[in-house]
Amino acid sequence: MAVEDTQPLISHLIELRKRLLYCIAAVFVIFMALIYFANDIYHLVASPLISQLPTGASMIATDVASPFFTPIKLTIIVSVFLAVPVILYQVWAFVAPALYRHERKLVMPLLFSSTMLFYVGVAFAYFVVFPLAFGFFAKTAPQGVTIATDIKNYLDFVMTLFMAFGVAFEVPVAIVLLCWTGITTPEDLKKKRPYILVGAFVVGMLLTPPDVFSQTLLAIPMYCLFEVGVFFSRYYVGKGRWTQDEKQDTDS
Repeated sequence: MAVEDTQPLISHLIELRKRLLYCIAAVFVIFMALIYFANDIYHLVASPLISQLPTGASMIATDVASPFFTPIKLTIIVSVFLAVPVILYQVWAFVAPALYRHERKLVMPLLFSSTMLFYVGVAFAYFVVFPLAFGFFAKTAPQGVTIATDIKNYLDFVMTLFMAFGVAFEVPVAIVLLCWTGITTPEDLKKKRPYILVGAFVVGMLLTPPDVFSQTLLAIPMYCLFEVGVFFSRYYVGKGRWTQDEKQDTDS
């Protein structure tokens, strides 16, 4: 390989390292600001379950180190969660020079909307799904069974739901991208509505814990977001193709 060919690769790797360091620094700064409140953060996340526990019941820790490491683990996750805007900006700064003019006009709004939709999905899980699901589970416990959830298992459970709902709420962005690149059209998607509805419940089954309640609460918003994506995608049909001026600029 010629020396001239290696120079662009090295410059890209240096730029990538710089962007990664910015992302790590952002997460670290947020983590250091939140570490003092680690126990409070965990209590906030656990409050939807604690409020549904019977009188006298509480969460437990079956592992000796869980009371210390579990809140710290959650704080790290929250730090990454709060640093998402910075991380997405660094991604944008890295890829933007390689994009065409019409692509840059679309990618930035998509990054912003995808971030907001992810946050909305997490908020929906916390404020709507958790109270309903935990209330349902608490009331259906067999007689003589005391609910005492391990704090580590609870964190794994809610993180799974947070990610499932956060990713599921990205459906409109995915549909816009599919129509923008010409892979499909809004008309084709409208014809496949019955299959999409069934697919939403299948995805809900795969992404959520094995209970019909959580699957339904994920599948219904997913289908509604599918309709939102179909509505807005009509404004982006075919815009992923080069314009004549940009094609001439590339050829030259």
